[in-house]
Amino acid sequence: MWVEHPIYSQLIYCFDRVPALVKARPELAKVEPFKTVLTGDFEKIGKLPLRAIEEIAVATLTGMDVEMFQAEVKAWIAGARDHRWKRPYTDLIYLPMQEVLTLFRANGYKTFIVTGGGQDFVRVYSERVYGIPPEQVVGSAVGTKYGYDKNGKPFLTKEPKLLLNDNNAGKPEGIHLEIGRRPRAAFGNSTGDRQMLEYTQAGDGARLSMLVLHDDGKREYAYGPAQGLPDSKVGTFPQALYDEAKKDGWFVISMKDDWRRIFAFE
Repeated sequence: MWVEHPIYSQLIYCFDRVPALVKARPELAKVEPFKTVLTGDFEKIGKLPLRAIEEIAVATLTGMDVEMFQAEVKAWIAGARDHRWKRPYTDLIYLPMQEVLTLFRANGYKTFIVTGGGQDFVRVYSERVYGIPPEQVVGSAVGTKYGYDKNGKPFLTKEPKLLLNDNNAGKPEGIHLEIGRRPRAAFGNSTGDRQMLEYTQAGDGARLSMLVLHDDGKREYAYGPAQGLPDSKVGTFPQALYDEAKKDGWFVISMKDDWRRIFAFE
């Protein structure tokens, strides 16, 4: 749906939130992994283990009420710029996928985003950017706690408790939990989408499963490691997934060969 390389946009949001977090809790400035993030050195940050990344995500994505979180994400989306294109992240959305969404909706289908990213994060911009309302976004979700402010107004606080890891097998599980219908068509780009595409194809009648292969290093990025492309920890597309797609009749979309334009601003 949008550029994920060399690091997921939501993680960049988390890293950008660390200085404000440290300002509120100064003791974190000398504690890893926050100390490394404060350097702003992406080479060092990229070497942090998964456990450290998860610690940063929990610290920056929970502990505030949901409306405060939505306001902070909205402000970040408006001001943040990608390091390569110097454009808002919401400009780096794939034009062909936008056209697919428009085509499906014009023919009476509902369109959903099913993502391994944070559900609350994506819901902030999904309707404006993709025409998909918040209630049609399924993503990784944390718990919320009901409470009252000093004036007695009810609010919800985001808690550091994972309710749904919407990746791998979690995607079809999340689809059933939040949508209740098996998809007629599904699109993915990595191993995290494999079970969702399998689940889609297993339904009765006509079904469509497609994978986007990032093989255009000039206009976007080239990574796999399928088809001899460079390996990647982000959005990994191994040869085994490519082979499964070919065996099961899924369509593999080549960015390089099949997309005349990748972004609307080209």
